[in-house]
Amino acid sequence: GHASAGGGEEGEHLGRLIRNLLLLAVIVAGISFFIAPVVAFYGIRSAADARDEQGLVRLIDFAEVRRSLRPQLGDGNAAIVAPAPSFLENPIEAMRRQFEQVRPVAARPNPDLYLSPAALAALTRGEGRGASRSVAVSPDRRDPLPRLAYWGVNRTRLAVRDQARAQTIFTFERKGPFDWRLVHIGLPPAEPAAPTTSASAP
Repeated sequence: GHASAGGGEEGEHLGRLIRNLLLLAVIVAGISFFIAPVVAFYGIRSAADARDEQGLVRLIDFAEVRRSLRPQLGDGNAAIVAPAPSFLENPIEAMRRQFEQVRPVAARPNPDLYLSPAALAALTRGEGRGASRSVAVSPDRRDPLPRLAYWGVNRTRLAVRDQARAQTIFTFERKGPFDWRLVHIGLPPAEPAAPTTSASAP
């Protein structure tokens, strides 16, 4: 009778151990699910510092990020212009418009300036619009912690602030249970032009 009692106790102990291990696995999986975007953010910072372009390609959807940067770099109103007059109606204005349309293309900001490893490293450190001028990580760099701006099951936003409290926002999208990729970079607003005094002001 003693042997069977010992066996039952042992089986109960083993059952409890399995239950605890399963619970631990669920907790670990849950935490991993929640922190995966943060891990991806640090992966980008680390790969950018190491100039690991393959690592960056795995973590960033470059086509989507490029698309997200374009409207932030150009003048949003530049595309909304009145149609050019026909050459017969107003030849001088038509010619002027023709030249105007050619010029901005050359001056159009290039989102790829923000997608070099040096610029990405600077962006993850909150350098915002100044990141496009970064060629290397400065030795006195600061490594600010990303702040959770939004968490969703399939989309998460992390924000990094610069010294002036302006924030750069990184949007990650879930591509698999623990696989997140950067799909959008929100730059801080451009410096406003010098304020003009309104005529209606008293």
